[in-house]
Amino acid sequence: MNAAKRTPWTARVLTLFPEMFPGPLRLSLAGQALERGDWRLETVDIRDFAGDKHRSVDDTPFGGGPGMVLRPDVIDASVGHACADFNAPLVFLTPRGRRLDQARVRALAEGPGVVLLCGRYEGVDERAIEARAPEEISLGDFVLSGGEPAAIALLDACVRLLPGVVGKDASLAEESFERGLLEYPHYTRPQVWQGRAVPEVLVSGHHAKVRAWRTREAERITRERRPDLWRSYAEK
Repeated sequence: MNAAKRTPWTARVLTLFPEMFPGPLRLSLAGQALERGDWRLETVDIRDFAGDKHRSVDDTPFGGGPGMVLRPDVIDASVGHACADFNAPLVFLTPRGRRLDQARVRALAEGPGVVLLCGRYEGVDERAIEARAPEEISLGDFVLSGGEPAAIALLDACVRLLPGVVGKDASLAEESFERGLLEYPHYTRPQVWQGRAVPEVLVSGHHAKVRAWRTREAERITRERRPDLWRSYAEK
């Protein structure tokens, strides 16, 4: 008897622009994994849940001000549809959310998948957020035109951690943020380029010295470029 096939990791994206997906996710490792069925991507068009013939999803903000706001009834209906048969974390991509980090990416990749709500315009009516209580996540302290590019970045980060997507699991363990440090420098052929030589230790064949050098370099770069990460690492 054959063992039951594992349900692939699934991303369900709520968006006003489903044509933006899979976008770059159809290429390279993520695209190959998508073709193999290692993960699944589904889109939900938020406009399908509008209640009028014009498929209106937004309106002017109470209290005045520029821009438009996504309506709570439309958002609630679309989220309810997306989550009805799928027990996965609901994530709202918004600049005011908690900054995404590698630990959260890994936790999402280890689960069944994720439901991503992509905002647009000035944002989503707060009542819909209160009603559905999504996890609010931001890529950083900047503003995009909508949540779709952020969703693509989050999905790329998750998919590459799925079993079999990246060839060597060891390469994942040494990447930036996995140990709380930025990654050490990399070198390849030619050994001397424009008068710049590869550090001697890397061609010494002494594996223990190479590991020690890489750790020192990772620590140095983190200390210089990301003092916030360095403080957390140093306190461990």
